[in-house]
Amino acid sequence: MLTMGVADRMKIGMRKFLQRPGTTVDLRPLEKLLPDIEAREEAVQELSDAELTEAAGSAEELVEICALGREAAVRGLGQRPYDVQVVGALALLAGKVVEMATGEGKTLTAALAAFGHVRAGNGPVHVLTVNDYLARRDAEWMEPVYTLLGLTVGWVTEASTPEERREAYACDVTYVSVSEAGFDYLRDQLVTDVADRVQRGLATAIVDEADSILIDEARVPMVLAGAVPIEQDPVHQAATVVRGLKNHRDFEIADDGRSAALTSRGLATVEAALGGIDLYDEEHVGQLSAINVALHAHALLRRDVDYIVRNKTVELVDEMRGRIAQRRRWPDGLQAAVEAKEGLDASAEGEVLNTVTVQSYIALYKNVCGMTATAVYVGDQLREFFKLEVAVVAPNTPCIRKDEADRVYMTKEERDEALVAEIVKAHERGRPVLVGTLDVHASESLAKALSAEGIEANVLNAKNDHEEASIIAEAGTFGAVTVSTQMAGRGVDIRLGGSDEHDKAKVAKLGGLYVIGQGRHDSRRVDDQLRGRAGRQGDPGGSVFFVALEDELVARHAGDVLPRSPKMNFDGLITDDRVDWAIGHAQRVAEGVHHEIHRNTWRYSVVIEQQRVALAERRERVLTSTVTALMLIERVTDKTEDLDDEILDRVSRNIALFHIDRLWAEHLAYLNEVREGVHLRALGRLDPLDEFHRAAVPAFNDLIPEIEERTVATFEEIEDVENWQPEDGKLVRPSATWTYLVHDNPFGSELDRLISAVGRRIRD
Repeated sequence: MLTMGVADRMKIGMRKFLQRPGTTVDLRPLEKLLPDIEAREEAVQELSDAELTEAAGSAEELVEICALGREAAVRGLGQRPYDVQVVGALALLAGKVVEMATGEGKTLTAALAAFGHVRAGNGPVHVLTVNDYLARRDAEWMEPVYTLLGLTVGWVTEASTPEERREAYACDVTYVSVSEAGFDYLRDQLVTDVADRVQRGLATAIVDEADSILIDEARVPMVLAGAVPIEQDPVHQAATVVRGLKNHRDFEIADDGRSAALTSRGLATVEAALGGIDLYDEEHVGQLSAINVALHAHALLRRDVDYIVRNKTVELVDEMRGRIAQRRRWPDGLQAAVEAKEGLDASAEGEVLNTVTVQSYIALYKNVCGMTATAVYVGDQLREFFKLEVAVVAPNTPCIRKDEADRVYMTKEERDEALVAEIVKAHERGRPVLVGTLDVHASESLAKALSAEGIEANVLNAKNDHEEASIIAEAGTFGAVTVSTQMAGRGVDIRLGGSDEHDKAKVAKLGGLYVIGQGRHDSRRVDDQLRGRAGRQGDPGGSVFFVALEDELVARHAGDVLPRSPKMNFDGLITDDRVDWAIGHAQRVAEGVHHEIHRNTWRYSVVIEQQRVALAERRERVLTSTVTALMLIERVTDKTEDLDDEILDRVSRNIALFHIDRLWAEHLAYLNEVREGVHLRALGRLDPLDEFHRAAVPAFNDLIPEIEERTVATFEEIEDVENWQPEDGKLVRPSATWTYLVHDNPFGSELDRLISAVGRRIRD
């Protein structure tokens, strides 16, 4: 374990996180501009479309930008932006993360801000979304506004070709998911010809669903991988060996559910199955690692909770959104272990050629701002990791949604029985109900229970996430019952009476959309996002959460602070303020744990990112100048003096770029090995981060001279420089490359587990 000093610092940091109140930006200076903007409205309305476009091309003042943007929205969409949308756009132009309630029109707010950023000389603007669907939808939706303002707009999705990407990024404003933008950046970093790039600089990012991208996704590494020779997969053999092992007999699961270990009997069984070897002998370390990861997959990862199997592939479920985590895979062999567990072939992981975390990628933009419905809870993290402040914009129409107190029960069985009864009661009146569950399995179980009561619910989870928009759009229909994981259609409006609002008055009279949560999520933000599906733009609505003291969140983070005999009604409903406090405490601790893990991960990422940036700058010089040719002229005089400058430049550049990319890939592999083993050094009372730096910094310092040495050596081996091609010197790049995101290891590192343990001991 870590030294007491490090653990104490973690405990103090988490306690501060739990106690620190959030602070937000004062928007009154921006609100003072509203009368002037409105005063310009009449004059702007008299402009023809052509005159409006011409005026937009020379607009520089904020008042003029907002007045023209508002009029373009009226003409292009038939919508006049509310004052709160204008204030939101002004806050985005000031570089803030704007909190606006669900249904307040963040998409149009972002378009006004994008126009302003372009006019301020901060273009090109990338509007970063959470998925491809929103990128394309929002770009096409806002296109009439941009056209009237004289701007071009494009969008990028996973299916976009290189030429389509290049055209989209050439626009003034580009809508793209953060992962696709990051992948394009990584590919651009490995081009051997500037003309092959698709992006044209990272100037301004407007981050949609900012809390999700900047906090929940921040640690996620985006990876560009290359093909490597296929090696024997030891994990599949290990999966076969552990498949018959039983809990409590052959292995034991830790109390926190994040690790499993073989018992003496289990170890003997495994060693016998592997031919009677000593699994802990040094020569079998690879098999030991494979057995451990296969055991974790077998004992701890749950189908339809942590992942689903679809189209003969394992697809990971994003615990924060309940959606499929697109192009995501677990690290450290865990992905292959789960594939083996499910009887599937291992998918290629490949050699990592380049990687950047979401947080590091966002930091590359000169200007960053964002918007979401839930930013205040993560205000401190936004300040710490991005130096961004939160600005809360009041809703255009006051929220009249009725948020009830949690209904708490001792067991999940009692909770779910009461939950089904509540849904039946609302459904009998015709009131639409949206139920949020914590995972795929829970959503399907609840739908089955409702079916037994004669209610056929619309189910939305990771298995049918492609239908998300259409299902959620009808969740407000009279009599509808929708059961969803916490994805709940973020970014899609739920209109009372259905998408056509046919029965709006009837549904409103019944109290509007009724949102029910089955259990509390680790994050209050996710719960608030679910609540926010009701009460849109002043509509009536209601929300309530049904909680069981058996829920994982409560048991893990509040089990030792719950009263032994809580007060309860005859029907099993707990009515005890101490229990309500304990549940809130559990969420705050879970959020604190997440924050500390984020902070710890970022400490390691900082040095890697500094090294990546430094090498990228050197690579850029090699790509765009004659620096390598000059170096060779100095060091290999006899072979360069009679060469044509153009030939020398071409050959030297190709050689140097190959070795830069090859050595960086090797360096990343080395850093991964160091990171995996560094926590073992804490046993000797050493700080793991210091130990990581002690290994990483000298290794990188050796990289630059090694690049030069390999470049010179390769050049000296060339017999016919004038006709040389890279393949002649065996400088062959991967035959195929692909991209993916590395999902958090659900069991964390040893340090992550220590942080979680510290979190469980914290008191408010």
